[in-house]
Amino acid sequence: MATWDRIKDLPLTIEEYALERLQRDVSTGFLRVTTVIRLQGGGHDGVGEDVSYEAEDQDALQAAGPVLPLAGTWTLESFCDHLATLDLWPEPPRHEASRLYRVWAYESAALDLALRQAGRALHEVLGREPRPLTFVMSLRLGQPSTIAPLRARLDPYPTLRFKLDPTADWDDALIAELVATGAVDSVDLKGLYEGSVVDNAADPDLYRRVAEAFPDAWIEDPKLTPETDPVLAPYRDRITWDAPIHSVADIDALPFPPRMVNVKPSRLGGLRPLLHCYDTCDERGIGMYGGGQFELGPGRGQIQYLASLFHPDTPNDVAPGAYDEDPPPAGLPTSPIPPAPSAVGFRWDG
Repeated sequence: MATWDRIKDLPLTIEEYALERLQRDVSTGFLRVTTVIRLQGGGHDGVGEDVSYEAEDQDALQAAGPVLPLAGTWTLESFCDHLATLDLWPEPPRHEASRLYRVWAYESAALDLALRQAGRALHEVLGREPRPLTFVMSLRLGQPSTIAPLRARLDPYPTLRFKLDPTADWDDALIAELVATGAVDSVDLKGLYEGSVVDNAADPDLYRRVAEAFPDAWIEDPKLTPETDPVLAPYRDRITWDAPIHSVADIDALPFPPRMVNVKPSRLGGLRPLLHCYDTCDERGIGMYGGGQFELGPGRGQIQYLASLFHPDTPNDVAPGAYDEDPPPAGLPTSPIPPAPSAVGFRWDG
């Protein structure tokens, strides 16, 4: 049975909904704003989180208020079909990918509410047991780059693993320091972003030095050009993809079949495409890991829950959000996180 078929007929009653603002200064130097979508019905509520990055998009959503016609009696499938007919944007989004993030917020809230109304937990309905969740912490090393941000987290948490963003100012001495930690599981070249604060030019010399220095690390999102493709050709079995993956069609369109992909639920944009992607990767033997989007609220636990069900043993970029603080507080969970699903719904109690 397709995974979507296990949940699509869940009954869902929505009476009203509310929007809640979350915000926090994060380690990359900007004010992160997200919106919790809270669907309410039958004495229960279901939550999801809009992770669109532009604060102006969140401001417009919150200013407009709960104006969408969501009330009614549905199945989960009919609600998702109805949602697809609505304009979820009081103002056009600053980035097209944000349209998918908002769909995910409403659909994840609907799943949570439907499960809570049914008195069941997600893993029970899917027939999967949550497993201990391996995670890495995603990190940039400042401007100029130094090992200090990594040390601020590794020293108090010596078993912590990292996904690092190499940048043009990584010199050989810094790379040697990072190699010596033995703590780097992934390097994210961020070669496929355009018009964002994390854009990273395709640099064949940087690509070569990083690929050679971290022989066991996954190499995420290189920009393949006539200059970089030959450099990375010997390392294709370690190349993974994140930014271009919005659907199975995007996996099919990659320049070569991947061994591993980053499946971000919010980037897939909805429950059906996400679960179809999980099923397809399982059928093809493609490894998966999950990724976060600076969630501030329930969205973080939801992606941790999914990772624990579908790919718990891979370098999931779903570290508890407090690791983003500089320095992180004491007492944070370490990897792997014991399973912590809620007794009912689509929530993670960890």
